[in-house]
Amino acid sequence: MHADMMSMPVHRVPFKAMGSACEVVLAAATSQDAQALAKTAIEEVLRIERKYSRYTTDSFISQINQSAGIGPVQCDAETWSLFQFSSQLFEKSDGLFDITSGVLRKAWDFKKAQVPSSVHLEKLRPLVGWQQVVLKDQCIALPLKGMEVDLGGFGKEYAADRASQVLKEKGVTSGYINLAGDMRFLGPKPTGEPWMIGIQDPRHPDQVIATLPMSQGGLATSGDYERYFELNGRRYCHVLNPQTGWPVTHWRSVSVTAPLAVLAGCTTTMAMLKEAAGLKFLKSTGFDFFAIDDLGEVHVQN
Repeated sequence: MHADMMSMPVHRVPFKAMGSACEVVLAAATSQDAQALAKTAIEEVLRIERKYSRYTTDSFISQINQSAGIGPVQCDAETWSLFQFSSQLFEKSDGLFDITSGVLRKAWDFKKAQVPSSVHLEKLRPLVGWQQVVLKDQCIALPLKGMEVDLGGFGKEYAADRASQVLKEKGVTSGYINLAGDMRFLGPKPTGEPWMIGIQDPRHPDQVIATLPMSQGGLATSGDYERYFELNGRRYCHVLNPQTGWPVTHWRSVSVTAPLAVLAGCTTTMAMLKEAAGLKFLKSTGFDFFAIDDLGEVHVQN
């Protein structure tokens, strides 16, 4: 580590993306340098958001969804590799990680504390099932009208990895990208010390329950406190089991560190979806994790 590197100031550049507060943190000689570097990373995040957002009608994902039941859509190399990855996740999770399960949101409105009728859920369930999707000749076809694909399950983490790659190519060796708690690290602080990252207490939003030292790789957290409602003493969270259509209940929060943010993110979500079997799964990955179950018990591997 060069002496001049150690004295380099750390700059924080906040921005909004994917409906969340985000931040690029990096060491650079001047504020202008930091702003210019951060801009390239932010542009990459916004590019991915524009391309894959389900909230805009002109995104590529929306085009695919609008073609459901009509015919196949040609994919570019980036999108094709993301769908191949989605297939691997589906297989590895025994069908629990399913990027067609977003349509279940039509039944679950987390702004209204209301449990959907079984009739409503049963109507949507035939539209869920990645095994129905046809992937062939770099084209994707959703066979049924009303089917949707949604890359929200790992989109933020993918964007964090891509943005960090952009910064790495520009020579940044100290800093991180934080997309609403999904993070990718480019290297330790200029002093060589790790960044100390707080993990939110799932039941006290303004409190930190653990602090993880991070220098490289990805960190992601999935929890039942991100979007939820409570009704008759029961909590309904936004992580939905695609096979039942119902929210998972076993984990309050799962944080995982892995070489890539996208790996960390998929691992946390899969653990949430696997419910009680999630702990065995987390241990089998070999990744470090910090998880809190529905009784408030902490499980750690580091």
